[in-house]
Amino acid sequence: MRIGVMGASGRVGLRVVEAILADPGLELAAALVSPTSSRIGMPVAGGILEYRPIEPSMNCHCDVFVDFSTPTASLALQDSMGEKPIPVVIGTTGFDAVQEAALTRHAARRPLLIEPNFALGFDGFEATVADWARRDPGAAVTVTETYHARKKPEPSGTSRRIAAMIDRIRREATGLDFGPPPILVRREGDVVGTTVVRFDLGTAEIVLTHAVASLSAFADGALAAARRFVSVPRSPGRYGLDTLRTPEDPR
Repeated sequence: MRIGVMGASGRVGLRVVEAILADPGLELAAALVSPTSSRIGMPVAGGILEYRPIEPSMNCHCDVFVDFSTPTASLALQDSMGEKPIPVVIGTTGFDAVQEAALTRHAARRPLLIEPNFALGFDGFEATVADWARRDPGAAVTVTETYHARKKPEPSGTSRRIAAMIDRIRREATGLDFGPPPILVRREGDVVGTTVVRFDLGTAEIVLTHAVASLSAFADGALAAARRFVSVPRSPGRYGLDTLRTPEDPR
């Protein structure tokens, strides 16, 4: 499988490139970076492929793109692809409402798998949180996230998604408007990422934790998702990891 990487010099993008190069079943087709990157023109891992910026005339022969960049760069990639139906796996976060609408327009041309957290095990963690929200929709819930000190102080896309999911499930189960649970934001040292969801049952509590030990967890998870995503022909549209969980396309 030939893979192009957008954001190839970023914290996660570098891990994606390393994982592709280490896997004999994968081939790195493009390593795309910001037009201001100092890596432009440099060889990737000493090979013949070079880091390069997005260009309107870009003609990468890829089976799929994996994108861990910025919202602006992510949409620039979509624009550069024109009408090409190449699937894109997007782990970029921080899209505002206007940018989300632009992604939806691009999804009319190609399949986009968009997730705020591709870390290994996160989809199972999310499913378990959803199960407990259904079991006891009246429990008091708190979401706590801890990331490295350089990350913006706003709640992450991961936490906002978890909170919105819990809110939706409780509404459906009770017909009541509890509102989304509060999100406590912590920034500490070089913590990669930890998400904790606490269900206060009154006389007991359930605490569910997903902790990422290495950035490679995001890269490995995104590549595993990319394999599943392209294993079955897909129509243009927006997809999530939940759409890959079918008998024909198992996890």
